[in-house]
Amino acid sequence: MTIAHSADGFAPAIASGKRASFFKAYWRTLQEWRRRKRARAELFGFSDRELMDIGVTRGEIDYVTSNGPVEPRGG
Repeated sequence: MTIAHSADGFAPAIASGKRASFFKAYWRTLQEWRRRKRARAELFGFSDRELMDIGVTRGEIDYVTSNGPVEPRGG
């Protein structure tokens, strides 16, 4: 692998920082996806009565896990 150096010698550090930033963003996205997947599975495990108690219908589970605490009914 060839690394192009700038006159001041900071180019490799900048490229490395961008790479690290990419992997951090990827890791955060993966963690968020896993959190939503767990939340969705847990909500689908609730009975209709339990879902009614927290104000969510079975048809809203995907919306709630994707969008967080946004009111899907516009209220």
